[in-house]
Amino acid sequence: MLKKSASLILKLCGWRVQFTDPGYRKYVLIGAPHTSNWDFPMALLGLASIGIKFNWVAKHTLFWPPLGTIFRSIGGIPVDRSSGAAFLKNMIDLYLERESLVLAIAPEGTRSKTRYWKTGFYALAERAEVPIVMGFVDYQRKLIGVGEVLLPTGDIEHDFSAIQKFYQDKIGKYPELQGAIEIKVRSKKKP
Repeated sequence: MLKKSASLILKLCGWRVQFTDPGYRKYVLIGAPHTSNWDFPMALLGLASIGIKFNWVAKHTLFWPPLGTIFRSIGGIPVDRSSGAAFLKNMIDLYLERESLVLAIAPEGTRSKTRYWKTGFYALAERAEVPIVMGFVDYQRKLIGVGEVLLPTGDIEHDFSAIQKFYQDKIGKYPELQGAIEIKVRSKKKP
């Protein structure tokens, strides 16, 4: 029922869904561009229309009653950004415990224009030994999709070139708020 309802709503609004089955039961689903509060409901409708049950993370301050109960019921996981290492460990443990887990993350981390993407999604996928699947909400084409699969190699700079290529033609609701799809390169420690 939910799948049909979501499909109907999207169709009535003129949106299409493009889905390539990643072929995995566990993965990190990244979503970009993220420029509007509408991105989440649109992604929710798109994923529901193709039958993907997923979890998502948001700042813990959004999970106050009664919204917290509703958010948890639709897959929300609160995250306290001040405890990044603990959150990462908890998510890795969750991947190890479950037979299937799709965790959706917006790597931009905000709806505002950013210079760099946050790389926690990459660290999570690499350490949990799960692939990264690229999802998007493209407002220009009215297209919601789940596309390419990336198996992290451990060379984030190399892997990020595939991510950049995938997202280069995806347009957010507010294109002026889209930042470059880049990571902050950390200097390598000398031996």
